[in-house]
Amino acid sequence: MKIAVLGAGAIGLGTTAALIERGHAVRLWSPSGAGTAFLAEGQDLVAEGAITGRFAPERAASPREAIVGADVALIAVPGNGHRTVIDAACDHLVSGQTVIISSHCSLSALYLSRRLAEKRLACPIIAWATTVTTGRRVPPNGVAVATLRKEVDLAAIPARDSPAALATCRALLGDRFRVRDDLLAIALSNLNPPSHMANALCNLTRMEKGERWANYDCITESVGRLIEALDRERLAVAAAYGLKVRSVHEHMQLSFDLPQGSMAEMARVLHARRGGPPGPATLDHRYVTEDVPFGLVPLIAIARAAAVPVPLHEAGVALFTALYGRDFAAENDLLPALGVGGMSARALHAVARDGFAASGGGTS
Repeated sequence: MKIAVLGAGAIGLGTTAALIERGHAVRLWSPSGAGTAFLAEGQDLVAEGAITGRFAPERAASPREAIVGADVALIAVPGNGHRTVIDAACDHLVSGQTVIISSHCSLSALYLSRRLAEKRLACPIIAWATTVTTGRRVPPNGVAVATLRKEVDLAAIPARDSPAALATCRALLGDRFRVRDDLLAIALSNLNPPSHMANALCNLTRMEKGERWANYDCITESVGRLIEALDRERLAVAAAYGLKVRSVHEHMQLSFDLPQGSMAEMARVLHARRGGPPGPATLDHRYVTEDVPFGLVPLIAIARAAAVPVPLHEAGVALFTALYGRDFAAENDLLPALGVGGMSARALHAVARDGFAASGGGTS
């Protein structure tokens, strides 16, 4: 298949390598242009780690150049770039093209659904709960792929398109995908924001001073207990919507093939096995600047619609707002466009299943 990968960070590059390795043709677009500069200079993408080899994606100079003629457009940018990239993509998509969001955050698939409905476009939407690869960029033209996940959850909008969505994803990247109930199940399966919040909050001075510290090694017993307490809140929200999602322990076991245990015990095993990744060495890091506004804030909104208390999540947002001196809730540019604050739990769940084109985006 012909794939437009929109985003050239570590996830975009790792996914590009995985797609080309399976025989697909990839056109890669970087919103800033910097991420694909090496392609303009005639260099290959060099992958190491879980995927190894040299790959030659086509460089796209614009979203139009990437999307026109593609079978699938795959969005692989941080949460704070979802709205901008979705808006850019919607100017060039045509009915029948599939759009995958890797990975989904802050109900961005619903924002895409609304934009497509406004343009009267019928494009299948697929949201991945997490990314297929993890890793880091190795400048100028490399990516170190730490993990090629064995299992990735997905949801389609509308949910009735799930069988076709599953077939598409398996055709792209093999039998590693599993269908979840609907988009809310995917939204409530995002474990990174609360886990990152706990680790960043408890190691904040290390970040601020630029110290070297090991991410998993610093998930101590107390940090682990905080992660587990946050996880109980998330699981309670899912239960209020009649959804069953994986616990943080189940996620760790599946993602990293770890023995069962407490969060701190699993982190110790992971650190002993593979060391890194290093913890953030700056306050300007996605653990806070992306995960708070685009991970914690939407979870709180989903919880409020169902009248489920999430005091630890709310406290985390309040603490980071005070620590950073910036209004993280106001930085989310997706939720206001969706009117989630005015939706009941029933209305929110309906639109998460059917999308705006089908449901009309009711707010009662």
